Amino acid sequence: MDESQTHVKLSEEKLILKSDILLLLRTYNCYHEGKNFQLRTREEDGEFILEGLLNIYWGLRRPIRLQMHDDNERFRLNRNDSSSLIKQFTEEANNNSVGSESRPAGDDVSGLEEEDSPQLLRTRSDASFMRVQRSSNTRTARDLHRLRSHRFSINGHFYNHKTSVFTPAYGSVTNVRVNSSMTTTQVLNLLLHKFRVENKAEEFVLYMVHESGERTRLRDGEYPLVARVLYGPCEKISKILITEVDLGEEVTYDVAQYIKFEIPVLDSFVEKLKEEEEREINKLTKKYSALKSMIQHQLEGKDHTSDRV
Repeated sequence: MDESQTHVKLSEEKLILKSDILLLLRTYNCYHEGKNFQLRTREEDGEFILEGLLNIYWGLRRPIRLQMHDDNERFRLNRNDSSSLIKQFTEEANNNSVGSESRPAGDDVSGLEEEDSPQLLRTRSDASFMRVQRSSNTRTARDLHRLRSHRFSINGHFYNHKTSVFTPAYGSVTNVRVNSSMTTTQVLNLLLHKFRVENKAEEFVLYMVHESGERTRLRDGEYPLVARVLYGPCEKISKILITEVDLGEEVTYDVAQYIKFEIPVLDSFVEKLKEEEEREINKLTKKYSALKSMIQHQLEGKDHTSDRV
């Protein structure tokens, strides 16, 4: 029987038994019972496919750029309808921000049940937004200043008109609809396309972040949805985080054990390790000194024997 029918890919090199994935999937869907985060399965050309929503947490430290336009969409307004559209845009953006900003950052977001709509009205760059302002001559200077300074929110992610940058709140969550055949790079591209982000996928990486502080990078050839199922459904225990490629860092389990300790406690650990290191150095020094003396003694004995001959 073909491996694609009995196994599921973890990465380009690693496979897991389909029966094992089905057991994990049963647990995963049971955890999300009654929610839209349950995963579906299908067969495609003999290959077993999982598909559904994947939560990704924003962990960016630097702002990211939005595209000038939404694909090929033109943004043209006449004098009569510009005012009403700005009002509609403001109300919709503010409504989107309510749910995200009122939720404490530490809450379990496994209860989020719907994918962020890809049809949300997108904010545009300064160039296109200034066109809206020029087309409306009925607004006062105060109104124009309020529009320029207002930070619209798309699901808690703020857009700054002055700098045309998209600033996701650290630790906030979004989701994308993916399947188990999509690699890390493809998932990143999908996420950036969803929010019309101009930056390239190569600038970012995904990490699986564990409650213990351990961080494992999802490599380009790995499949994030399969990794999500493997690590379980509870995002308090592990979650997927997007961060900059030059700012992210893997943290092993051994190192993660010490992260939550206070500095004085860590200093005492270092002192203990130094003492243990010194003991090991002395032990090895004595051992090899004794071996050296033994070898020299044997060599001297051979020299005396050869002299007698």
